[in-house]
Amino acid sequence: MELINDFLNLTAPFFTFFGLCVFLPPFYFFKFVQSIFSTIFSETLYGKVVLITGASSGIGEQLAYEYASRGARLALTARRKNRLEEVAEIAREIGSPNVFTVHADVSKPDDCRRIVDETISHFGRLDHLVNNAGITQIAMFENIEEIAKTKAVMDTNFWGSVYTTRAALPYLRQSNGKIVAMSSSAAWLTAPRMSLYNASKAAVLNFFETMRIELGGDVHITIVTPGYIESELTQGKHFSGEGELIVNQDMRDVQIGAFPVASASGCAKAIVNGVCRKQRYVTEPSWFKMTYLWKVFCPEVIEWGCRLMFMTGHGTSEYDSLNKKIMDIPGVRSVLYPESIRTPEIKSE
Repeated sequence: MELINDFLNLTAPFFTFFGLCVFLPPFYFFKFVQSIFSTIFSETLYGKVVLITGASSGIGEQLAYEYASRGARLALTARRKNRLEEVAEIAREIGSPNVFTVHADVSKPDDCRRIVDETISHFGRLDHLVNNAGITQIAMFENIEEIAKTKAVMDTNFWGSVYTTRAALPYLRQSNGKIVAMSSSAAWLTAPRMSLYNASKAAVLNFFETMRIELGGDVHITIVTPGYIESELTQGKHFSGEGELIVNQDMRDVQIGAFPVASASGCAKAIVNGVCRKQRYVTEPSWFKMTYLWKVFCPEVIEWGCRLMFMTGHGTSEYDSLNKKIMDIPGVRSVLYPESIRTPEIKSE
């Protein structure tokens, strides 16, 4: 057995390189032709039933509007009931023939089952499940005194998607439906102070890649890995190391800094287009895909870059990071950040 592994250790890199040189050109030509056909014969959403979690703000809210503009019937869920009703009303005005809301928390398994049950009871079917609900926590891992208080991040970002998907799968199989899994570029571009958030998004990515294999062609899965998109998260809203929900735009500047923030509406449009064309992955803005290549081929460069941009020397305030210094240059925020995230105003719970 060891002899076989020693042989593969020596030969696998060479044969992999040679195989890719031969295989990739025809494979990508096939993918190009396939993309043309998928664009021409893109799915029509009129009358389709779409369930969106975390629909009260950010990407989830804009996804509701994008699906509504294409005539889909919507089941929207979030923890903020009043805000959810506002989104539902706008979705109706935009063009959705039927919008149904469910006040629920996806971190609770019973709520996830109830979300799906009430959707099926109301519409009788389910065509798209959009697992969008998510929260973030910003804190150095060593500064988190009670790890148990961080469970909400994994419970919402990962287990919320798992619970809802499990409840919805029988109905998605019946409709030959689609799942949208909201991961993040943070699954590979692991910024400091976000270890638990990064881990939850990596878990989402790997879980749904596994589901893609298990489900085959019965249910199509699109995994979304957005970069920095306008939302309450990029406005500075996050959980602290103590588990308290706060708004801190200075810390937002430290964590995002010189990265330009894309619009949520543009991201939502790219996601829905990708889902209708049966794309396996959607990254918005698309240039963020290049960071994955750097991560694969030059991980040390990514680590060095993150330390340079996000971190400071020992004994120095985290607000002295290079990212924060760049953002404190007059006029930089107006260039890199949409107006919606430049002010600390956040819609109430």
